[in-house]
Amino acid sequence: MSDTVIQVENLGKKYIIGHQQQERYTALRDVIANKVKSLGTLIQNPKSKIQNSQEEFWALKDVSFEIKQGDRVGIIGRNGAGKSTLLKILSRITEPTQGSIKIKGRVASLLEVGTGFHPELTGRENIYLNGAILGMSRVDIKRQFDEIVAFAEVEKFLDTPVKRYSSGMYVRLAFAVAAHLEPEILIVDEVLAVGDSQFQKKCLGKMEDVGKEGRTVLFVSHNMATVTSLCQRVIWLINGKIHQEGNADWITSKYLIHGSELSGDISLETGRQDPRFCFKRISLLNVEGKVTSVFDIRQPIRVRLEYCSIQFVKDLELTMRVYNSSGIPIFSVNRSSSSLSSEVREGTYIAEIKFPGKLLVSDTYSIDIGAHIPNVEVLSHYSSLISFEIEETGSNMAVYSGAAFGVVLVNLTWKEVCPTNRN
Repeated sequence: MSDTVIQVENLGKKYIIGHQQQERYTALRDVIANKVKSLGTLIQNPKSKIQNSQEEFWALKDVSFEIKQGDRVGIIGRNGAGKSTLLKILSRITEPTQGSIKIKGRVASLLEVGTGFHPELTGRENIYLNGAILGMSRVDIKRQFDEIVAFAEVEKFLDTPVKRYSSGMYVRLAFAVAAHLEPEILIVDEVLAVGDSQFQKKCLGKMEDVGKEGRTVLFVSHNMATVTSLCQRVIWLINGKIHQEGNADWITSKYLIHGSELSGDISLETGRQDPRFCFKRISLLNVEGKVTSVFDIRQPIRVRLEYCSIQFVKDLELTMRVYNSSGIPIFSVNRSSSSLSSEVREGTYIAEIKFPGKLLVSDTYSIDIGAHIPNVEVLSHYSSLISFEIEETGSNMAVYSGAAFGVVLVNLTWKEVCPTNRN
């Protein structure tokens, strides 16, 4: 008997995108007028065709792979690569347009906050409902019940309708149910980012245990360090197609180097962002003020951000995080720790920050940027938006090239505090 639990062949998912003029709103009179115009055109010229304002968009195209029992597989790619669409198809939430999938065993999915729970039912009732959906008997669910509740840490709210839960409570219970009700296949999207860091570690530990028990885990994340720690194998999607797949360490390293733009200058579409706040451009400049993606280890790096707002935003926090080629976050920089004002008024802004020379070791790095109002909402976020390389050109650690001596360079001075007697 084959140990393949998921087999995907030539999978494709097509959506139809409608295009219309960008207007602030469309009134009923406009809809009626457009219909009358279209009808008039057909009466005057029956052979004419109303211009088609629709476009085909393939979220997935010709995707094929196999997953064995007990595999822990990461699925990575930039926003819009097709990761969530693939998981929805595997979870039987969305039907594919073409191709076939064969799945052996029960599937438990955690894709979005709210997936699989009935908001009017209590936490207790939803645990039994989800177990029944997975085909488990009431006796089997009851056997796991106490462990699920303890893991989710929602004992006090067990008989409260889940519509009153916070997003963190919701995710804790949803993950506990999905992981403990003994599915053969566990599918988890990056919804775990909603939880706190301690709970995320607990979830990752549980997913490792699930894999060791011979069950299969599919995990989507933008955090390459998490992917490499949890997964043995990675599938990398670009524009709905499999770009590469293989060993997790090797694929994530390639993704961090080439998965983000290595040009030193990236322009962003503002139309798809929150209209209140938009990132427009990010540029990397060397000591001469030239845009580049390769830097001398001894020279500083200037990171320039251009952004805009159409209204007053209070308590705005800009965040920039730098990762090395292993996906390890090296440092973060917040707006509140700089001289920038936390109040942004209507207009376009350009802000710069400088990374000093002899700070980062020779490696390839990627940058995340985001804008949020702390403890309120995220306005914009880009993962692995831009990458750059640091070249070893003569630092005091050049002799150790290739050695794992650290992730940053520090210039500390040894001082002899207890001289020995010399004859």
